[in-house]
Order: sequence, then structure tokens, then C-alpha cells
Amino acid sequence: MKIPKRIQPLVDEGLVDEVIRPLMSGKEAAVYIVRCGEDIRCAKVYKEADKRSFKQAVLYQEGRKVRSSRRARAMEKGSKFGRAQQEESWQNAEVEALFKLAKAGVRVPQPFGCYEGVLLMELVCDDEGMVAPRLADVAMDADIALADHGTMLHYIVLMLCEGLVHGDLSEFNVLVDSAGPVVIDLPQAVDAAANNNAKWMFCRDVNNMRDYYGLYAPELLHTNYAEEIWALYEAGELTPDVELTGEFVADDSAADVDSVLEQIKAAFAEAEDRKARIQAANED
Repeated sequence: MKIPKRIQPLVDEGLVDEVIRPLMSGKEAAVYIVRCGEDIRCAKVYKEADKRSFKQAVLYQEGRKVRSSRRARAMEKGSKFGRAQQEESWQNAEVEALFKLAKAGVRVPQPFGCYEGVLLMELVCDDEGMVAPRLADVAMDADIALADHGTMLHYIVLMLCEGLVHGDLSEFNVLVDSAGPVVIDLPQAVDAAANNNAKWMFCRDVNNMRDYYGLYAPELLHTNYAEEIWALYEAGELTPDVELTGEFVADDSAADVDSVLEQIKAAFAEAEDRKARIQAANED
């Protein structure tokens, strides 16, 4: 196929030998299957900020650390240089998260580097060499649903132990191969300690997993792992091998009403976006 303009520099540098075909196009990037020597990989081409449809990105960028004070000031002012740095930070966040989580034991695609806004990484395939399906496209029996939900909870705990919250975890951001779930799409990953929205993002991630797997194992719908895990994290008691019960007794003390309302508004917007994605997927 014709080489996309954004991938051409990688071809010129010998990092990519052939673009085989498009794989998918999402709200923040387009992904292509490419050949690098004898290896088949995927190239994730990040869309420019004005072309991304990822809603409320500013919520995800809160608390991200920038090593250079000059870059941080430029990003705050919104200058041309600052916007360029913001884009680089958005793209590098996924690369850094992939390396960090792989080391922690979370199954993610192996990254090979980000070049000119294009992330080269492993193409996750099934036993027959076909591209692994999204969780949203997979049906399963109750036993597999319970087992894979347990695996995803373990990955979520490992992520939080590393100080990260996926922030957009759903059945559309998990692939499934013969070994189970693989977590993908991490440019919006947030710092659990530095982002004021981290808790509700985390709870939404966990509850999205509960609700999907609960379609096949309804007993999961009565669990509350999200609040249980977050409470352990806040208490400094969360460990990679923690034993979870799925039970949690809420604290009835007074809440920060303004904060709760903001979270409800943001959650509603995300729910509408998710509904639109589901509808689009069903129409394909």
C-alpha cells in the first residue's frame, strides 16, 4: 500500500521496510501493520491535537512531570513550542508506561521506540498468526470470564502499585490472545498520586472491567473491587500479591460536593463517548 506521510521518515531511516495495511483508526491514533526486517509489527501514528477526539484530555495531563522547567513554562503558556512539547509529552507517556508496566509484570505490547510521533511496537496475534481481537469482540463462558477478570484485576493492581492509572480502560482497550488479556492504549495514563481525578478514573476502569466480564459471570456485578483497591492504595497497604474480596463498606462522612459534581459531569461525557464507540462498533 501507499506509505502514509507520517511513516515515511521511518522508512527513510530503515526502521520500517514495508507498510502492509491499516489495522484500525481510533480517537487518538491510526495503527498500521508494518514489516521491520523479518518482523511484523504495528506502527501507531498519533493524531495531531486538533484532530484527536479524545475528550477532556486536560484531566489526564494534570500532574504529569516535565523534566525541563523551560518546557513546563512553555506548556503552561500554550506557545507554539509549548504545544509541541505537550504533544511530545502525550506520546512519550505511552512509551514510558509500556516499558514500566512490562517490567512490573503487566501484559502489554512490547514497545520498540517512538519516532517522529510514530510508536513502533509488538503486533499481538493469536495462535494462528491473526491479529488478536479486542475484548469487546470476544464471547466467553463464565469460568473464562472469572479467570480473565481476575487477571485484569491483578494487572490493575500492578499498575497502581507502579503509581499509574490507565484512565481509559474498557473492553475496547484490551486485546485477547491464547494466553489471556493484553492491556493496550496508554497515552492517557495518569499519575495516581498527582492527578486529582485519579480515583474516579481508576474506579471507572475497574468497573468497566466488572461490567463487561459480568455479562458472562453475573456474580461479578455485585462486587466492589474498585473502592476496595483504592482504599488499600490510600492506606499504603496495596501490594502486588494482595488478596482481594470484592467487598467494601463506604464511608458515609461528608463529601466534597463540588468535586463530586465535576466527576459526575466528566463521567457522563465519557459514558456518552463510550456509548458512541459501542454503537459505531456494532455498525461495522
